[in-house]
Amino acid sequence: MPGTLFICATPIGHLDDVSLRLLNTLREVALICAEDTRHTKNLLDRHEVATPLTSCHQHTSPAKIHALVARLVEGESLALVTDAGTPGVSDPGPRLVQAAAEAGITVSPIPGPCALAAALSISGADAQKFSFLGFLPRKPGRHRKALEEALSCAETLVIYESPYRVLNTLGVLASLAPAHPVVVCRELTKKFEEVLRGTAGEVVEILTPRKEMKGEFVIVVGTGIVPQEEVE
Repeated sequence: MPGTLFICATPIGHLDDVSLRLLNTLREVALICAEDTRHTKNLLDRHEVATPLTSCHQHTSPAKIHALVARLVEGESLALVTDAGTPGVSDPGPRLVQAAAEAGITVSPIPGPCALAAALSISGADAQKFSFLGFLPRKPGRHRKALEEALSCAETLVIYESPYRVLNTLGVLASLAPAHPVVVCRELTKKFEEVLRGTAGEVVEILTPRKEMKGEFVIVVGTGIVPQEEVE
């Protein structure tokens, strides 16, 4: 019988944000395929998991993907993890998942942490319908156009952003949608977790004086429209 490829969500910050099922899966598989083995080793050491590691990321060669699928076909079960959160959600993962599925391998999720869901849950924004933009294009023209098109849909938006580009993205949002409420989350679940609320312009004023910023950001942009079920 072929093995199973488990897609494992791992902590986005706090290393204790794990489930019993995740730890049992990581201990029972033959191999853990990790975006960065050095990063994942910290999690495994914290929870005394001794399963062998190998790298698997966006630059992994087709030959290695084929070799991993061959192990699945031969009956070994593998786990796929990324540095944080859920594989495939703005993280590496689809290539191995697609190759395994095409080979008839069972692909099973071990659900858990995801920065997208975590930020939405504390935002207070309407999440009945939303658009996830992931990381926006770097080129200014494409960056602005992506935001313009997303804002035209009048849905809650969720954006991942780096500390090097967050002020620029908030600045564009301030010019395109100055009245929209935004929630900017930094270092979710970590020691220096921070959640800033206001308009994009107001958050820019808070962040601009800082000499440097660290950690990944999640920006939630509300529509300012009260969901119908909340209207009295």
